[in-house]
Amino acid sequence: MEEAKHKIPQKKKPEENIERQREKEMSDVEGQGSSGYTLQPSRLANEDILFCVDVDSESLVDMKVSVAGGRPYSRLDSIKQAILLFINAKLTINPDHRFAFAGLGKSAFWVRKEFTSDIDSAISACRGISAVDSPCGHVDLTQLFRVAAHEAKKSRAQNRTLRVILLYCRSSIPPQHQWPATQKLFTLDVVYLHDKPGPDNCPQKVYDALVEALEHVSEYEGYIFESGQGLTRVLFRHICTLLCHPQQRCVQDDLDIPKSLTKKSVTVDLAPADENAAVSNQ
Repeated sequence: MEEAKHKIPQKKKPEENIERQREKEMSDVEGQGSSGYTLQPSRLANEDILFCVDVDSESLVDMKVSVAGGRPYSRLDSIKQAILLFINAKLTINPDHRFAFAGLGKSAFWVRKEFTSDIDSAISACRGISAVDSPCGHVDLTQLFRVAAHEAKKSRAQNRTLRVILLYCRSSIPPQHQWPATQKLFTLDVVYLHDKPGPDNCPQKVYDALVEALEHVSEYEGYIFESGQGLTRVLFRHICTLLCHPQQRCVQDDLDIPKSLTKKSVTVDLAPADENAAVSNQ
């Protein structure tokens, strides 16, 4: 863990205190002559969320077992658990959000077309997703984008917004698409589970293609997360971060969640030192 270093505050000289007081007085005068900025309240649109799950044979790769003697789960099984976690949490936040399901082989196909907020229906659809035994090979996202754009227009007519969450598992097949850059009707999020880089795969190239697709089609700020560690808890952390509504997101580069739960302790060196000595938080 990197150490965050902070300078020990030094006593201010009398002239510094006087100067700060003058600056404060000038700031108060300027504040009285200017009008404050008021942020007008606005209501976030209810979401229609389309989960698109990769059903390639690579989704059957086992995740790592975190407990000794535990049963390994495949990527697909872990993805299903993550989706159910997401749905339960999202409906707790707002019971008016709705969900539908698609699979991704060579292209996208429907699993459950009707968007619903019924948890039992969502669980049934999620559990019905199954992977194929052989590699799907080339993958084209154009059909997924076409379906999403069609559904997004219907969502907008109901004052709702549409989001696609793509869960992708192929380590050597960069997705392709043909989609006009002027059509941004929905937001795309991506969770990418992959093998570690090796001579037989190219996860970095796949990741770059996913980033390009996300930026090409997203109406609001889309997020992309990846993991080659094979840890279920990392997948769960990523899916929980996607609970944030696209209409109130910061850019991903400024994202600072989830916060570390590790308690920080302050270590102070009591030995004589230079007055510019640092305090480190670990």
